[in-house]
Amino acid sequence: MVQIKEFRIVMPMSMEEYEIGLSYTIMKMEQENTNSKEGVEVLQQVPFEDEKLGKGQLTSKVYHLQSKIPSWMKGFAPATALTVHEDSWCAFPKSRTVIKCPLFSKCSLTIDTISRPDNGCSENAHNLNSEQLAAREVEIIDIASISRDYWSKVISAPNVDLTAFKSQRTERGPLQKGWMDSCRPVMTTYKLVTMDAPIWGFGERLEDCIIAGERALFLACHRLCFAWIDEWYGMTVEQIREMERQTDMLLKKTLKKPGKAGSKHEGKRKTLKDEIAVVGSCT
Repeated sequence: MVQIKEFRIVMPMSMEEYEIGLSYTIMKMEQENTNSKEGVEVLQQVPFEDEKLGKGQLTSKVYHLQSKIPSWMKGFAPATALTVHEDSWCAFPKSRTVIKCPLFSKCSLTIDTISRPDNGCSENAHNLNSEQLAAREVEIIDIASISRDYWSKVISAPNVDLTAFKSQRTERGPLQKGWMDSCRPVMTTYKLVTMDAPIWGFGERLEDCIIAGERALFLACHRLCFAWIDEWYGMTVEQIREMERQTDMLLKKTLKKPGKAGSKHEGKRKTLKDEIAVVGSCT
């Protein structure tokens, strides 16, 4: 059975800030989760033009995340076979992401995203028809909340208490109870997750597992987007694009060329702060 779930993630920032902040956060998280054995491999980043989405950037990635796969899923195949392929067409404020796993070729996972300058009050941001609306489940994610489910532990993102955090550069925060109704500026990203796993015996379990994983990733990513606001605030789209090019090269070197034990370079892998310094010197 196809599952449709819409996650609404309210953010204490403007639309323009969100575009910069999310890109920065994704790059930093990819660096922190990539080593010589597993992580993120960027295959391509190229321009595209689509009748529905408009002009934007197509990014293709492969996720090698063997250690993060649930034990019950590893019983179906070696962990090395459970790589995840992602194609994402981003034309902010809209995007479409298609995720596939070669081992489960019959399964499909699509994430349609649209961002709006509101606090999560748009009831049909994706213009769904009556049948889709009837099947859709809606959840508003509060980035000030903390989850302790399996996927949240696996993602192992830095734990920042946003109910106590205050940005030094923007003076935003802390995010106390009711912040989504009173915060300015504010915007919401509406993520429509459509999952279909027509596999007899455990298809529904797989669907629930993957959707839970996406929810945990949405929460962790958007929590850190605000927690790291003092790092990316004031950056331009041009600076972000240059950082993306440099980060892609860094990830490929890290994933494909493991350093030898005892090497004098061990422990000196470049970080996103190094990339910021390089980009700053080029602008």
